Amino acid sequence: MICPYCNHNDDKVIDSRASDAGRVVRRRRECLGCGKRFTTYEKVEETARLMVVKRDGTRVPFSRENILKGVLAACGKRPVSDQSKQNLVSEVEEEAHRDFDREVPSRAIGERVMAKLAAIDKVAYVRFASEYYRFENVGQFVEELRELDRRPRDVKDQAKLF
Repeated sequence: MICPYCNHNDDKVIDSRASDAGRVVRRRRECLGCGKRFTTYEKVEETARLMVVKRDGTRVPFSRENILKGVLAACGKRPVSDQSKQNLVSEVEEEAHRDFDREVPSRAIGERVMAKLAAIDKVAYVRFASEYYRFENVGQFVEELRELDRRPRDVKDQAKLF
């Protein structure tokens, strides 16, 4: 590795640890040129990139950041911890990679996000659903609220079905 401080190309690994549930290896290194320490992360490169098929048929690379943006917007100033949001995104990402080979419909991602949001915060769920379903009037919004109210109280079990 090239030292970020002096650009010397020789170092030694001081410590290696698994990170991110074993998906990443974190290495502490010491530059043999200047003696400063720095950290690197190593993970498996995905050879077949998962593509998302959007409503209009276009295909874009799967993006964890796009899911997180939608979740952050839906949660707004709701009392949902950052860790809960990150966990939700990680679960959706993991499910998408596990359940789909090369392409995943955006609908499948949206439905998973909505199911998990409903289990965490119903207001955030409704906010996300209003964008996802593209409500055009108050009647559609009210109907979704009624549907949410009719669902069984233990929504967490439903979220696991997706």
